[in-house]
Amino acid sequence: MTPVTHPADSSPQPAFDTALSRVCCWFERLAIVMLLATTFLVVLQVAARNIWQLGLPWADELARYGGLGIVYLAVPLLLLQDGHIAVDIVIARLRGRSRRALAIINELIVVGFCGLFLFGSYQFMLKAGKFSTPALQMPNLLFYLPALVGMALFTIVALRRLVRACCPPADTASTGSAAS
Repeated sequence: MTPVTHPADSSPQPAFDTALSRVCCWFERLAIVMLLATTFLVVLQVAARNIWQLGLPWADELARYGGLGIVYLAVPLLLLQDGHIAVDIVIARLRGRSRRALAIINELIVVGFCGLFLFGSYQFMLKAGKFSTPALQMPNLLFYLPALVGMALFTIVALRRLVRACCPPADTASTGSAAS
């Protein structure tokens, strides 16, 4: 795996950025495995119902677990690599300080969302954490763990992006363009 460079900086990443990129890539690989497992479980469930007239509630539950992993374990890498959907009509037309200010505000909003999500998850788990899933009797904390871990990593990536937006590398600070 080659180190990813920041779009506005052609030098290799600092050690933290490299480690963060590796963790995000590892989570992406785990999400791909969960996608394959979920696909297998859905096909198995359809075959069991249509061929053997047999319901498999545990397969449905594991497929939902896989769905959580697919989404939440892949999004940190998307944010890290700017691979998410972005509406940049306004920021693309701005330059200098106004562009940087809008980039900082944008990153603050993302970090704020992460904080609200994690706080809401904590509040939810205070109540739902006492229960287990119906078919597998999996503790809810374990069931929702991919979402919690994925959003925690997403928060770290969002904070890193905020730091980059506030303190761009020296060569971009002089030109006034914002780092993302």
